[in-house]
Amino acid sequence: MVDIIEFNTKRLRLRQWKGTDYKPFAALNADQRVMEFFPSTLTRIESDLTADRCAEFIHEKGWGPWAVEVQSNGRFIGFAGLHTPSLELPFSPCVEILWRLAFEHWGKGFATEAAKAVVEVGFQSLELAEIVSFTAVGNLRSRAVMERLGMQASGTFEHPAIPEGHPLRLHCLYRIRRH
Repeated sequence: MVDIIEFNTKRLRLRQWKGTDYKPFAALNADQRVMEFFPSTLTRIESDLTADRCAEFIHEKGWGPWAVEVQSNGRFIGFAGLHTPSLELPFSPCVEILWRLAFEHWGKGFATEAAKAVVEVGFQSLELAEIVSFTAVGNLRSRAVMERLGMQASGTFEHPAIPEGHPLRLHCLYRIRRH
């Protein structure tokens, strides 16, 4: 049995998923603003399967895409964490940092706060050599978070899971190495 890593930031708690997270997670995955740079929103079934995979990943490895809640009220607001993509990417194998927060929690610094803590866990606790992140080229909000983390732009690639000709196929890659 692996030890599950959970941790706090100044305002947030990153933890294993709970059953009560699924409904608000489905709501944020159905929000076109949140899913603007994904090929589509998710149905409730697709969202629940995603949450199940996040929880299973954490259960197996002790780390992964953690549920994020606000410490002051215990409210689930999305996820942030680390993942090893199963898809063959031009820079595989890799460990990716990712985040997705409900729209009403944008603009409060939560994504950057959570992601900075995730990078710290990745480098200090997990002793990763490098963490990557990638998004559609036009996703300037996520790219700004990547830059606030100290990640460096490292070119573009065509995402193999997005059909040729689709406007979101071209992605940019960011990297950060342990110092």
